Amino acid sequence: KQEAQAVSRLSHPNIVSVYDVGQEDGTYYIVMEYIDGQTLKEMIKEKGKLSPEKAIDLTSQICSALEHAHENNIIHRDIKPHNILITSRGKVKVADFGIARAAAETTVTHPGKIMGSVHYLSPEQARGEVVGISSDLYSAGAVLYEMLTGRVPFEGESPISVALKHLQDPIIPPRELDPTIPEPVEQVIFRALNKDPKKRF
Repeated sequence: KQEAQAVSRLSHPNIVSVYDVGQEDGTYYIVMEYIDGQTLKEMIKEKGKLSPEKAIDLTSQICSALEHAHENNIIHRDIKPHNILITSRGKVKVADFGIARAAAETTVTHPGKIMGSVHYLSPEQARGEVVGISSDLYSAGAVLYEMLTGRVPFEGESPISVALKHLQDPIIPPRELDPTIPEPVEQVIFRALNKDPKKRF
């Protein structure tokens, strides 16, 4: 409830607005803005991958949403294409701000469901450490990587194996997968996906 109330104070064109938080018969609910469009995950599945111009445009909108949240001391913790909605006019709306932490703190983690968003998880999240602003930027870098290449930075047979790769393995350079990706954009991805939070943006 506290997380949802904190999020309801965020007001930004790239963040899904939260209008109300309430409780009925012991069940909490959140009333949010309705977005007519699709998730970024659906868009990537549909198109395979996005043009550098489109990917950069969407990433800058995602970062604008994150900047506003971070200025208000709210860290998303679960940035992934499934939480990024694209309106029919191509505008980004980031959803589920702060709710990830509330859910993590109040629900038991079931084996096998350890981290639904393991493909976008920062190394410090994989270690179970307290996360900061740079963790969201790592996840945004992973989303940009997927937009440009059509694949997530790390694949694995289980959530644990993917989490270990975030901790230990270098990414396949995006330009190795698609030479048309501009080199400066690849450099942005390398920096965003640095294992060391201090070396990110």
